[in-house]
Amino acid sequence: MNDGVDAHHHVWSLARGDYGWLTPASAAIYRDFSLAEMAPLAQAAGITTTVLVQAAPTLAETRYLLDVAAKRGGLARGVVGWVDLSDNNAVATLESLAINPLFKSVRPMLQDLPDTDWILRPQVQATLSQLPALGIRFDALVKPAQLPALVAMLESNPDLDVVIDHGAKPDIDGGGWEPWAGLVRAAAAHPHVHCKLSGLVTEAASNWTANALRPHVEHLLECFGPQRIMWGSDWPVVELGGGYSRWRSATLELLRGLDDSERDAVLGDNARRFYGLGDN
Repeated sequence: MNDGVDAHHHVWSLARGDYGWLTPASAAIYRDFSLAEMAPLAQAAGITTTVLVQAAPTLAETRYLLDVAAKRGGLARGVVGWVDLSDNNAVATLESLAINPLFKSVRPMLQDLPDTDWILRPQVQATLSQLPALGIRFDALVKPAQLPALVAMLESNPDLDVVIDHGAKPDIDGGGWEPWAGLVRAAAAHPHVHCKLSGLVTEAASNWTANALRPHVEHLLECFGPQRIMWGSDWPVVELGGGYSRWRSATLELLRGLDDSERDAVLGDNARRFYGLGDN
């Protein structure tokens, strides 16, 4: 499609100093990345709209992303930001952010928290219960270890629009299947839950092929259906796994079995609907 959506990518400036996970060990991405640098990659893939996603657990970075999106002429039409959902003032903070129509979703970095059940803490649950009324979605950055708590959270928040980032990061390189596959199926049983087809190449071996990714992609398609999956590049992290264009090409090969409307849904329509990208 020629009006596709990249539902998940980042930009960052190292001088900001709040990317604790980003170190010189990740040499290929240990530098500044801007929306201007990504724009030609998106254009070559037929993408006209993107969603900027937080990469630091700070409000300052969220405001930085909102500023970037506002200044870049409409390519980034949504921002997924960070708020400490366990803070007593979290709802007030979210209310202030929600005034900006570019702010679409909130994403705690669950995969990095030592408590795999953090999302079930009472104060977090109280904050989550207020998101639907604020028109804010929830991005779940999880690995299989956090999926049981996420599934429990879904059961008590049936009105919350949720998207699972990166297919819940299956261990493709290590041959991991269960408990990932069963837990993903349990999450997908909730009709308000979507999933991002993103981040898989950095969970695979460095010499990955589309066929190496196929079992996991097909499982996600089976569980969520093509109407609840949205494509994302995870740029610039994808540079650690072969790059933007290689992942985009593999995606098109892996989606070849879908009809045109299903493929358009995965490559743009679902993200546009889920995040309300035409609302601002």
